[in-house]
Amino acid sequence: MDAVRVALLREVLAGTQWPGAARRFAGALRSSVVPAGGKLLLVGTEQYEPWHLAAHLVDEAAWCGLPELAPTLVRHHVRPGEPPHLSVGLSRLAAARRGHTLLVVAPEQPGAGLLERVHDARRAGATVLSLDGGDPDLAALAHEGLSVPAGVAELDLDTVQHLVSAAAGENSLPVQRGPRKLRDRLARLADQLTAPPPNRW
Repeated sequence: MDAVRVALLREVLAGTQWPGAARRFAGALRSSVVPAGGKLLLVGTEQYEPWHLAAHLVDEAAWCGLPELAPTLVRHHVRPGEPPHLSVGLSRLAAARRGHTLLVVAPEQPGAGLLERVHDARRAGATVLSLDGGDPDLAALAHEGLSVPAGVAELDLDTVQHLVSAAAGENSLPVQRGPRKLRDRLARLADQLTAPPPNRW
């Protein structure tokens, strides 16, 4: 989803909690991975693999000059012969320690096996973030979470992932020295909205 579509989505959602909630969550993600030099692990459930979010975070990392935002996608099932960036299995979570960030995306109940691995990673010092469908067990493990309960929210978890990945990139733009004038902020927004979309995978 390019910058223009994200801006339109935010306009549609103005007056709801979602744009602000996505920015807060993106801020927590950024403040966890940037000081640690990256070490972001992204994992979904056995039924849901967040490869789309992984691709968007890679794009945002390149666009904003923060390679720390690019995640390692951790998969429940790795097939022989797949490329290296798609060949990291669940055993990688056992190596998570202080300085690692574990982002769990779980539209449905994550399952006891995954919860146990997340619990072990947290106990070893990893920071746990969750984008979920409202699972209380996962919420209890997460240092920071954003829940999108099915049938309750105005939008779905996939859409929230677009908001989060876009906010992770835009909020990390270099900070200007001194106070910024309204005209400067509007000019930067106009540049973002009219810029061509970045090349996708």
